[in-house]
Amino acid sequence: MKRIITFITVLISIVAFSQEVDKQQLLALKKSNNYVYEANTLINKDDFISAEMEYRKAISEKPSTVAGTYNLGNAYYTSGNFEEALYRHQQAAQAATSKPEKHKAFHNIGNILMQNKKCKEAVEAYKNALRNDPTDDETRYNLGLAKICAEQQQDQQDQNKDEDKKDENKENQDQKKNEENKDKEGDNKEDKKDEGDQEKKEGEDEKDDEGKPKDEKEDKGKPDEEKKDQQKPKPQPGQLSPQQIKNLLEAMNNQEQKVQEKINAEKQKGVKVKTEKDW
Repeated sequence: MKRIITFITVLISIVAFSQEVDKQQLLALKKSNNYVYEANTLINKDDFISAEMEYRKAISEKPSTVAGTYNLGNAYYTSGNFEEALYRHQQAAQAATSKPEKHKAFHNIGNILMQNKKCKEAVEAYKNALRNDPTDDETRYNLGLAKICAEQQQDQQDQNKDEDKKDENKENQDQKKNEENKDKEGDNKEDKKDEGDQEKKEGEDEKDDEGKPKDEKEDKGKPDEEKKDQQKPKPQPGQLSPQQIKNLLEAMNNQEQKVQEKINAEKQKGVKVKTEKDW
């Protein structure tokens, strides 16, 4: 009997506690809705800063409220803060318990993603919105635009990949060509080195056992007169050698002597010999 009484007492306490919790939740929901209403009024007056504060109060009072999070996301979207708007609508989509609420949240998520040029992700968001409300023509229209945008972006990505591949192939070809040129330069240097070594070797071969050039060896076997003649400076074109000048002077002296002798002979013929008889 005591056990039954105890059980009933506990049951009554649980019911009373549950009622108290429900009462607090209802009070929090009421306060949250009042903040949302006030924020909506401020938004209509273009007072975004004050409206944002009221929306935040609504979320703080009832974190699971969809209206406060959803409307705050819309306010951010209107002000151009797409990053914060996306975050708030994702919160609303997770907190939503009804299909209409989910549909609205995913629809707006799709719009935000389109603004951020994330067309592929926007396609998925619009699909989720249509799963919760297949009759919304606006969502269906936006889905079509998102698909076209996603295809264009994919084509552009493929084109960029092809261009990057071409550039990479060109770089590889240029690098290969440079390596081939370097190899050719190395071969040319080796050839020149071999030629220099060969010339050096040939020059060394021309020397005798004493390391003297052949010309010196051959000069040893020549007469001294030939060596002197070879050592005499050779006359330049248009000039007389010292020996030629000497021979010319001797010839001139001989010729002058002959002329002088002839003149003297002529003088002797023309002179009359005096007689000893007087006139």
